[in-house]
Amino acid sequence: MSDRDWRDELIAAARRDMEMRTRLAQSRELFSGYHPQMEAVHLENAALLESAFDTIGWPGRHLLGDEGASAAFLILQHAISRPDLQRRGLALMLEAIAGGDANALDAAYLSDRIAAFEGGAQTFGTQFDWDSSGLLSPAPIRDEAGVDERRASVGLPPMSETIAQMRANAAAEGDTAPADHNQRRAEFEAWARRVGWRA
Repeated sequence: MSDRDWRDELIAAARRDMEMRTRLAQSRELFSGYHPQMEAVHLENAALLESAFDTIGWPGRHLLGDEGASAAFLILQHAISRPDLQRRGLALMLEAIAGGDANALDAAYLSDRIAAFEGGAQTFGTQFDWDSSGLLSPAPIRDEAGVDERRASVGLPPMSETIAQMRANAAAEGDTAPADHNQRRAEFEAWARRVGWRA
């Protein structure tokens, strides 16, 4: 495929992702665990992105323009059933930042997501989940005292602003805390082991 073909394919794949998310959010099916139809789209898109990595390396803005690069990042960020691909993608992104083909903000989001799925502490506070009190809150953060400084370094607002925004967004979409927090955690841990995030 030409660079233009890769761009068009990745943009179309990202569009399918968002269309499925919107449909499942409207029916409220999105908020009851990882929906099989959403996971199927993510896996299909991940396979496309893996082929792009094999063929052109990091699909950055110099090759695919801003829209194509943004689509590639969305697909990578959502490829949560493919730990190998997310880790590979982060390494490629970190190499591409110096040349302007990727940006530090996207790398911050992806590195936090990987850390959270691995069961570690995130660095920038971008990943959220429902806590035991029924509040949408950041996943564990390393060195919480320094998080706002780290966030500012990649262009993120203070943690307090993001917490308020995330909770407002969840309320607007109708996303609510799970009825059984412990069951949700157990289901997540089982999924994380199944796909390879945990040993």
